[in-house]
Amino acid sequence: MILDRLNVPIVLAPLAGGPATPELAAAVSEAGGLGFLAAGYLTAAALRDRIAQTRALTPAPLGVNVFVPGTPAPPRPVTEYAASLRPDAGQAGVALGEPRFEDDDWAAKLSLLTADPLPVTSFTFGCPEPAVITALQEAGTEVWVTVASPADARQAADAGADVLVVQGTEAGGHRGSFRDDPDADAGGFGLLALLQLVGAGTSLPLVAAGGISTGAGLAAVLAAGASAAQLGTAFLRCPEAGTSAVHRAAVAGHGDTATTRAFSGRLARGIRNRFMDAHGGDAPAAYPEVHHLTAPLRAAGRSAGNPDLVNLWAGQAHELTQELPAAELVAQLAYVAQEALRAATDRWG
Repeated sequence: MILDRLNVPIVLAPLAGGPATPELAAAVSEAGGLGFLAAGYLTAAALRDRIAQTRALTPAPLGVNVFVPGTPAPPRPVTEYAASLRPDAGQAGVALGEPRFEDDDWAAKLSLLTADPLPVTSFTFGCPEPAVITALQEAGTEVWVTVASPADARQAADAGADVLVVQGTEAGGHRGSFRDDPDADAGGFGLLALLQLVGAGTSLPLVAAGGISTGAGLAAVLAAGASAAQLGTAFLRCPEAGTSAVHRAAVAGHGDTATTRAFSGRLARGIRNRFMDAHGGDAPAAYPEVHHLTAPLRAAGRSAGNPDLVNLWAGQAHELTQELPAAELVAQLAYVAQEALRAATDRWG
C-alpha cells in the first residue's frame, strides 16, 4: 500500500484545469508525500507527455486522477443558459464556446494507464465498473475512488476500490459525488462527519479531503481516522503550480466561498464573484457542456486579470494558504501536524 510508504501523510489533490503541473507533483513526491497529476481536460497523448515529464523529475511514487464520464444533458436548458450568457460574452469581446458532451478521452486514458501504470490511479465524478478497477489492479496500480457520501463509499468498496478519498463539502473545486443533479445539491456532508460515517462502515484506508490548509487541519483528520490528507487549495500559491495570477490573488484574500454550477455545469466550490452571483441560479446540471460553453469567458478573464469572469476554485480555508515552495510547505505542514497531535495529547493528560 502506497500510503504505508509515504514519509509524510500528505497527498496532492489533482487540481485539473491549470494548477496541476509535473513540477508540482514531483516536488510533493520528492518531499515525502504523494504527488498527483490531473488527467482531466487532457487528451491521452497529452497525459502521456505529462507523466513522462514528471517521471523525469522524480523516481518517487506518483498518482494520476481520471474523471469518470457522465451522460449527455438535455439540450434545452443548456441553450437557454447560453442565451443568458451572451451579454457577458459581448462585454468580454468573445464568442461563447460550443456546448458539447464528450467523455474526456476515457477509453484511451484507461488503455494508457493499464499499459504503463502509475502506482496510483484515482477516480472522481463516479465509480468505475469493477472490471475497470480489476484491470488497473492487475496492471500493478492501486485504485482510489473519491466519495462524498456514505452511499458513494459503499458503492466504491463493493466495486473493489483499494482506498477511499473522503471529500467533505468544504473542498474547493468540483464536488466528487457520484450523483450530480439538483436534488443532490442541498446539504452534503462536512469532512469530519463524513470521515466518521465512512470509517464506521469500512476497513479500507481513508484519505481526507476538504478545507485542510494547515498542519492543525492535517492533525485533525489523522486523529479522526484518516491515513492521510489530500490538499489542493493549500498548494495553489506554490511557485510550481500553474495557478493563474488572478486566481492566486483571490486565494490569498478573504473572499467568501460558495458552490455553483455557473462555470462548468457541475457543482463546485469557489470564491464568490459577480459571474457566480449572477448566473449560479440559472446554470443547469450539464457537465461538460457548460464547461465548454464558458471556456472563452474564463480564458478572457484570466488574460485580462478580471476575477469576475474566472472560476476561482478554492476551499473554505483558502485564506490560510501560504506562498511557499511545495517541498517547504509539505515539511511545514508535517511538522505543525506532529506538534498539534502532541499538544492534543498533553491537553488530554
